[in-house]
Amino acid sequence: MSQHISAKQVAASRPSVTLLMILCGIVGATAASAATPNDDVPALKVRYTTEALDTDHGAKVLYIRLVHAAEQVCPADFSGSRLVSSTVQRCRDQAVARAVHQINNSRLAAVYSATTKRG
Repeated sequence: MSQHISAKQVAASRPSVTLLMILCGIVGATAASAATPNDDVPALKVRYTTEALDTDHGAKVLYIRLVHAAEQVCPADFSGSRLVSSTVQRCRDQAVARAVHQINNSRLAAVYSATTKRG
């Protein structure tokens, strides 16, 4: 039931959201502009129930799951450092932001907003 969209967007269908690697800065601009739904763009589907979003706790749990999924679709380079590059962090931030937007739930948006304002 998920729809095919560009590689810079996140496909969402109730009750799941698919996180895709945000390509800006991760791969060359040519590959990003040529990406189609059939390309091997890393993606991860996160399933959730709409009932889980009826509580603050459920929204927090889903947010944490989205953050972990973004870490998988936007992996850090393995240079031996625990630090994440700004490009990878931007990819993760954009993937989570797009997923929160696609899910379109006020509780989840509040958790996202509170978390991003803290830094």
